[in-house]
Amino acid sequence: MTTPILESQDKNALKEAVIAFAMAIVAAILIKLPVLFGVDLDQNESFYIRNISLFMLPLLTGYFVWKRKMESGKLVLLAFAFIAALIFANIYPFEQGGDTEALLALHLPIALWLIVGIAFTGGRWFQGSSRMEFIRFSGEMFIYYVLIALGGVVLVGFMALIFETIGIDIEPIFESWILSCVAGAVIIAAWLAEIRNELAGNFAPVLAKLFSPLFAFVIIAFLGTLLFTENELIVDRDVLIAFDLLLVVVLCLLIYSISARDTEASPGVFDMIQVVLVVSALLADTVALWGISQRIAEFGFTPNRVAALGMNLILLVNLSWSAILYLRFISSKTNFSTLEKWQTDYLPVYAVWAATVVVIFPLLFGFE
Repeated sequence: MTTPILESQDKNALKEAVIAFAMAIVAAILIKLPVLFGVDLDQNESFYIRNISLFMLPLLTGYFVWKRKMESGKLVLLAFAFIAALIFANIYPFEQGGDTEALLALHLPIALWLIVGIAFTGGRWFQGSSRMEFIRFSGEMFIYYVLIALGGVVLVGFMALIFETIGIDIEPIFESWILSCVAGAVIIAAWLAEIRNELAGNFAPVLAKLFSPLFAFVIIAFLGTLLFTENELIVDRDVLIAFDLLLVVVLCLLIYSISARDTEASPGVFDMIQVVLVVSALLADTVALWGISQRIAEFGFTPNRVAALGMNLILLVNLSWSAILYLRFISSKTNFSTLEKWQTDYLPVYAVWAATVVVIFPLLFGFE
């Protein structure tokens, strides 16, 4: 039975997460706002180089001001620092690409990081171990940011590969939103570092929760584009590998999320996101199977095609039953431990298939 104290803690944690993600979205949008006034990245690179830290650090400071409930009198100092930074970042007539402009771009975030630290300590910079705690937070935030960035690279890579299968180049979209992603990730990394005590030993599932909705969005966007453009799906060995890797990543996101979930907790918003992810992956797997079958019908059986066919069929079974169990759990027709047991019981199937490829395939298809 959930106690009122635990319920209050859960609500506070949810509220904090919502605010952190809202600020991340605001930071991402702020990066795009100058475009509305004709300040394009390609033509005004100097502007972004000088002001990049001012798009995100004031919001990060605001997050800590809200969380630490800082006194209003101390907010004047923080506001003055950011206003001064804005003025000095833009008042000098720098020559584009010059040394002093580059030095300003490198050193302004360092100077402003102290302002973030003052907000982090709730204005108690000179009291106790506050400064050492901020140093520890800074290091952990950097580690989290690197992990998020690596996950983002994987996400972007898969997105580029699957859209390439229908002849669509989405590189221009990446280029136009890359700075927005950088800004938003700073806020999220800071939030993760702030709640690090709750993440002890469970960071992989947290990353899974972060990237589950993103991967779901990518798959849905791909399926929607495929449906509405009616582009022909290009199926070759690299494409099959990309689809299988994508589905394996989705499966890992599902398993890691399941591993971190309280089996006794009631269905929530994230469970709905997981269902969307699983169903979208299931549809993508169906598309991949159709492509493989078309390839086999046209060119015959090869080791790569049969291996891809077998793997996709195995994933199809897992994802299908996972979707059914998740829907049954959300509708209170079964408990969450049933879904957890299904995933753990199904793991040997992957090992058996892998062993089949290792032992049987050379005998079936030869040694070339």
